[in-house]
Order: sequence, then structure tokens, then C-alpha cells
Amino acid sequence: MSMLQVETDSLGRPIELYYEDIGYGPPVVLLHGYPFDHAMWEEQVFTLASGGCRVITYDRRGFGKSSKPADGYNFNRFADDLKAVLETLDLHDVTLVGFSIGAGEVVRYMSRHLGQRVTRFALVSAVTPSMIKSKDNPDGADDARFDDICTRIRADRFAYLDQFVDQILGGTGVSRVMVDWVKSLAEPASRIAMIGCVRAFADTEFTGDMGAAINLPSLVIHGTEDRVAPFATNGKRTADMLPGSVLRAYEGAGHGLFATHGAMLSEDLLGLVRTPPSHTLPPPVF
Repeated sequence: MSMLQVETDSLGRPIELYYEDIGYGPPVVLLHGYPFDHAMWEEQVFTLASGGCRVITYDRRGFGKSSKPADGYNFNRFADDLKAVLETLDLHDVTLVGFSIGAGEVVRYMSRHLGQRVTRFALVSAVTPSMIKSKDNPDGADDARFDDICTRIRADRFAYLDQFVDQILGGTGVSRVMVDWVKSLAEPASRIAMIGCVRAFADTEFTGDMGAAINLPSLVIHGTEDRVAPFATNGKRTADMLPGSVLRAYEGAGHGLFATHGAMLSEDLLGLVRTPPSHTLPPPVF
């Protein structure tokens, strides 16, 4: 099992991330969604590795096979963990891909660590620029919604997971077996980590990060019927704030694009990897 140490806790105990490194060629780092682990990218890993890429996936702290510390569940720490992965594996000219919470990690990394080692990136079903209700985001969620999610996780996190996965995959034509498999990816998650990430969603505004003008070839991929991170609130606003981006709107799609539109997403990501840094992006795949 491949483990990578990113720091130690206050008692000197190592905090490690589980990762997988597959294939040869230009490196692609895939950041998974909440509350799953690296295995959600199965379809994309297959296509990218088969298409000549080196594909790196890892479990966020608190999830999957990674360490599950009592704290550190905020986007600064997540961005620092990503930096440790890129540096330890000595990756260069990286294509970063973040799904949902992973998109927030990408944006925070680009701002906090000045996009070191990154050549292009994709934000899929992004929680950026904000999930919270504000003057600039009147359709966002209020604190009561996030408090309710935390209460449900504390009471019965497995019931919450069942409802959440049905929300993002139910009625999409995905097989029942795949739905059950996706649910299983969330079962190893720490309850502390799950609640910590919900609070991170509630407390983080990415507008300042995106204002840093991340001018690299990039894709913003979002379903027009996303009920977790609505298209107008998150997908469209994210694309508008990134001067180097192209928006791919998946008509009628919801949040779980990695499963519901897996092949289409994989081909779009492979097209991004093959785009020279100084060139425009290829047309969308339909």
C-alpha cells in the first residue's frame, strides 16, 4: 500500500495519505469528491492511463485509506497536502482535476501556492466560488442548511450517505449496483472528517482565490441540473471568474458526473491534457 506522509500531529504521530500512481506520460492528479475516496475516479483513470497519461489519485485526509486525524479539515490544509503530494512525487507540468470539494482544493492551491508545477486544470461539479448565501451569492445555502447536515451525520451518518448518494445518482440511469458501490466508497470516511468538511463548505469563500487571475488552459465542467452545486450559482460563476477557462455545460446532468457521464467526462479531460499550454481548448465532446 502506497502511503505518503504530509505532516505530523501535535503528538508527533504521522499523518499519511494513501495514493495510487498508474501509467506513463504527462501527469494528471485527480482530487475526489465528498464524502468518497480516490476510487470514484475508476472510469477516468482507465481512460487517461489508456490514453498515455500518468494518473495519480489519493484519498483526502479523513477519507478512504488515509490517516484520520482529529483536525486539519480546511482548504488551506488540503492545499498544503496537495503541495506535499506534487513535491514528494516530483511532478511537473501537471494537469489538476478537482471534483466538487476537490475543485475548491485546486483553486486554493493555485492561489496559496501560486500554481507551482501545474500547467492546466479542470473543475468538475465545482463548489466554487461559494456555497454560502451572501450579497454576491443570494441563491447559496444558509448556515441552517449546513447545521442540519452536521446534525444528520452525527445522528446516523450511514443514513445521510444513503440519502446523499441517491440525491446525486438516483433517477439518472446509473445501475443500482453502481449506486451501491459509490455508497461503499464513503463508508470508510471519518465522522470527524465528514463534519469538518461540511463546516469548510460553510465557512469558505473562494472569490478572492479566483481573483488571482488563474490564466491557464482550464475546463469548468458542470451539469445544468446539479442540485448540490447549482449550475448558475457555481458552474457559470466559476467559469466567468477564470479568464483562461472554457465552460462545458452537460445538459440535463446532475452532480455525479464521474458516474452518470463517466465516458464523456473522461474524454473531455483527455482532451484537456493533450492541449498545449499556449493553445485554445478543443471543442466539447457530445
